Amino acid sequence: MKLATFKTAQGTSYGIVTGKGIVDLKRYIGNRFADLKALIGGNAFAEAAKHLSEAPDYGEADVTWLPVIPNPDKIVCVGLNYQDHVVETGRDNTEQPAIFLRVAESQVGHKQPIIRPRESKNLDYEAEIAVIIGKAGRRISQKDAWGHIAGYSCYNEGSVRDWQRHTVQWTAGKNFAHTGAFGPWMVTADEIPPNTRLTLSCRLNGERMQHATTEQMIFKIPKIIEYVSSWTTLQPGDVLVTGTPGGVGARRNPPIWMKPGDKVEIEIDKVGILENSIADG
Repeated sequence: MKLATFKTAQGTSYGIVTGKGIVDLKRYIGNRFADLKALIGGNAFAEAAKHLSEAPDYGEADVTWLPVIPNPDKIVCVGLNYQDHVVETGRDNTEQPAIFLRVAESQVGHKQPIIRPRESKNLDYEAEIAVIIGKAGRRISQKDAWGHIAGYSCYNEGSVRDWQRHTVQWTAGKNFAHTGAFGPWMVTADEIPPNTRLTLSCRLNGERMQHATTEQMIFKIPKIIEYVSSWTTLQPGDVLVTGTPGGVGARRNPPIWMKPGDKVEIEIDKVGILENSIADG
């Protein structure tokens, strides 16, 4: 099942994306689950699925897509998690996952413009797999980790590279408003069994820039969940952004930066394609 958050003239809502369009779940269960995060927290996927066969309320072109979870408690990102990316950065492997945080304001939805800030022209793409947490937990073991996942989505972890390098902490370059993208939807975990090999790619103006599989991850998804939940309680709707493979624009010669008018696509098989344009802010 594909679940998304979107906006229409009637306001913000969430629903099921089917082959025919979007079923507005707020119309059916919004009195108990105000948004997608609440539905996840209520473990109400079976209840949502009862409405799969309803006539769609909207076509995909009729909505403004929002980040899958617009209001997460936490967005926890992993850096340097594919070996080819570690090599291209000239860094050494770390013994534990390299962690940083993003704020909700730094995200946009599918088909919404990623904004190049006026402070920099060094806006880079990063294809990543987003894991949406479904069940709260602290000190989650790797063997139990899969049971805490609600679903998966595409993420473009857009980075303003010169600001990222101002200090050894990456926060500034990772959190300019509307520089990353999250969507179009989440595919529920029942459709992607544990240890499924996923392929992810990034295309810039139709040219493939990144391509890898989850087999190339240094720290696999259960390890990330175990590590992060060691120091913070993971809550339903929290987002783990699991790292990018090699081929980023900053490490090309000459560097390739995203610029206004560009189109960038992040594709994950079994999930979908996240598409965004680039605009100046």
